[in-house]
Amino acid sequence: MAERFDIQSYMTRGVERIVESSLKATFKDPRESAFMLRFAAASKKAAKRREKLAAEGTNVPPFLIASITSKCNLHCAGCYSRCNSATVDKAPVNQLSGEEWSRIFSEAGSLGMSYILLAGGEPLLRRDVVEAAGERQDIIFPIFTNGTFLDERYMKLFDKKRNLIPVMSIEGNRSVTDTRRGRGVYDKLVTNMDALHSRGLIFGASVTVTTENVAEVSSPEFIDSLSSRGCKLVIYVEFVPVTEEASHLAPGDAERDKLNTAIANLRKDHEEMVFVSFPGDEKSSGGCIAAGRGFFHINSHGGAEPCPFSPYSDSNVRNTSLKEALNSPLFRTLRDGGYLLEDHEGGCILYKKRIEVEQILAEENRPAQATE
Repeated sequence: MAERFDIQSYMTRGVERIVESSLKATFKDPRESAFMLRFAAASKKAAKRREKLAAEGTNVPPFLIASITSKCNLHCAGCYSRCNSATVDKAPVNQLSGEEWSRIFSEAGSLGMSYILLAGGEPLLRRDVVEAAGERQDIIFPIFTNGTFLDERYMKLFDKKRNLIPVMSIEGNRSVTDTRRGRGVYDKLVTNMDALHSRGLIFGASVTVTTENVAEVSSPEFIDSLSSRGCKLVIYVEFVPVTEEASHLAPGDAERDKLNTAIANLRKDHEEMVFVSFPGDEKSSGGCIAAGRGFFHINSHGGAEPCPFSPYSDSNVRNTSLKEALNSPLFRTLRDGGYLLEDHEGGCILYKKRIEVEQILAEENRPAQATE
């Protein structure tokens, strides 16, 4: 029987390796070394906070995904967020303010969350929120960005606030990336990577895996090119179709098996990098880690959701605490009812069970609809 893969332990060890390698590479830069040492100490304290809360009956995940804006400048082919109307061209007026996000970051830190993934829309459109995140030096903020707004001002901010780590979306080579994201995006991403690397800044790459690019993005050649540019983190996210026209892009069992085998080899060959695969790592870790098992999602309006692919909520952090959101009836039902542990044929289990999630909300006498 194959040994179960523990994604949380792997991520923790991976971050520790990056911290250690950064300390060795930047021992002549007291500012960088000081941050890495401070974060390593803060991470240990955070783990103890989570352990204490767990003993009291509240499971606090180390990760939080925060979609800090609904606005995006790109129209990527098959984008699930646009299809769900969670991403739009013009941001609605009722999104969380910078002050509200700052409060959420502070509360997350007090609970022991060590990593908050900033997403969107395009998160770099919210400089106020990104700057607020930079002040929380006890938390690392990977920023999932399309890279088109990564300018000199942001370079200087990332240089000053080392807890902000850009994770740029790339689909493979120039042709594949530009076909899905728009002409010129690939060249912009490569330019960003070289600029970040020249400054000694940590960055990552996010890859949406489809039937059309799975072979290339998991190839040693593609990863070697990212590694040579200084990339330290690669996150593979399987394409989730929300329209019938895009269903052919969703990886099947054959593609998924090839991807998992390739990632296992890449982890051995590139110990200087961290590789994460969703939902592949979740299945091998013993089930979906959404709804607070390993992370949860806050949308740009404050709705606390199981994950971005399951945009349903029965609580809003505008009028409830993060701790209360983690113990919401919806989250508890999903965790305790075994919905996250069931085996399934690939893909996102909560997306596949969206009708059941809607029924859970209906039973709570709340509107069963996707949050916006």
